[in-house]
Amino acid sequence: MSEPDADAYALKSTALGEVPAPDLPYAPPMPRAYRPRIGVIGAGGIVSAHLDAYRTAGWEVAAICNRTLSKAEAKAAEFAPKARVTHRWDEVLADPGIDVVDITPHPADRLPIIEAALRAGKHVLSQKPFVLDLAAGRRLVSISRDNGVKLAVNQNGRWAPHLAWMREAVRADLIGDVISTHVSIHWNHGWIAGTPFEKIEDLILYDFGIHWFDFLRSLVGSRAKTVFATAAKATGQTAKAPLLSQCLVQMEGGQASLIFDGAAPHGPRDTTYVAGTKGSLQSDGPDLGRQSVTLTTATGVARPRLEGTWFNDGFRGAMGALLVAIETDSEPANGAAENLESLALAFAAIQSRRTGQAVEVGSVESLPL
Repeated sequence: MSEPDADAYALKSTALGEVPAPDLPYAPPMPRAYRPRIGVIGAGGIVSAHLDAYRTAGWEVAAICNRTLSKAEAKAAEFAPKARVTHRWDEVLADPGIDVVDITPHPADRLPIIEAALRAGKHVLSQKPFVLDLAAGRRLVSISRDNGVKLAVNQNGRWAPHLAWMREAVRADLIGDVISTHVSIHWNHGWIAGTPFEKIEDLILYDFGIHWFDFLRSLVGSRAKTVFATAAKATGQTAKAPLLSQCLVQMEGGQASLIFDGAAPHGPRDTTYVAGTKGSLQSDGPDLGRQSVTLTTATGVARPRLEGTWFNDGFRGAMGALLVAIETDSEPANGAAENLESLALAFAAIQSRRTGQAVEVGSVESLPL
């Protein structure tokens, strides 16, 4: 048997020429003509990103609701001056002129609101993470179908330009079958200290990590089999919840890893690498909004020039996908039924972190307590 040459031992790469980047449909989806009146329930901090995206898209926000009325009034004044403001969400659902509702409170609080909205015949965009229990999520999906309305989840990371382009490259079979996916994110999430978020024990894996569990699932489908995860508090962190976490995912015919360093005070970095049987994808940048993507195949290296940023393109994409589904009477690209598979991956990771054992994906039905 012949020996490999020295370059192979040294892991030296072969120089490849530059080739044009393929044109892929990574931009936020937009309905052709459907322009509903939107009701927004919940006026917390993240809602500013929702409202800014809807304003950019030219969609009418007809009502904003929050139990503290002054918060709803402040959001309306900034983003939708003509919107009706109220502290009662049932008034929003009773308005026959509102077709779509964006429901943003925390998971336990929004569950009855989502159900009431679906039964009132409203199409719903639920904030992520969708639910605390997969059975509850399946029940909501069933209610939506029984009432002939669409139910989608605000997985806004799906339309972050770099993640969207890589996903579409995989779907276009540009890199063949996915062998591995590796995400490595380093940033400072210490802002949660003193906020309700620090009370979420597995905040990084659940509230933040769900974006990347969803991204991984969008690439490999049901191939993810088991997850092993850990978490730790960083030296010097003041937030109560651990800010460091990592996961190893065993896949059918492959592997994946997710590293979340949420306590890096300087030099943030976000890198994603996807290897396939016919090529690879890499995205790298100083934060989630500034990323450079590279596609490498046997024909050469392509570097697409991407437009947009996660905020607000991601939020425009999440609502846009729902509106397209309503207009075409199809399943939303961010449909709730599919999102339950992403949550199953997250729940398995959290269970693994708490038990110290690898956990089978799909074996954990609810957020581990």
